[in-house]
Amino acid sequence: MHELGVVKAVIQTVESIMVQEKLETVQKIVLEIGELSGVVPAYLEACYPAAVYNTAMEHTELAIETIPGMARCIRCNELFRAYEQDFICPHCGGKDLEAVSGKELMIKQIVGY
Repeated sequence: MHELGVVKAVIQTVESIMVQEKLETVQKIVLEIGELSGVVPAYLEACYPAAVYNTAMEHTELAIETIPGMARCIRCNELFRAYEQDFICPHCGGKDLEAVSGKELMIKQIVGY
């Protein structure tokens, strides 16, 4: 489960931002996670409490927003949600696809004071 490594990297980044912005506490972290990123949001949420235990963010809320994994068919140029179509173009049946969105993994917002 590489999600623990992802959470640790997010925590390090947020801690760095806390220092830069002179934040005493962080109430909420909002992450954007793409469906095609390879990160499973449920696993990330499950390991978050252990990752923030005994840190300045122990009582910080984690919110996750999912970005749809959109793909474009190379053959017919159809744009569609990849997972919903099992990575097969619903228009022509093509499997040669280009990811358009959904590979993102980023900190969208840090709410602190």
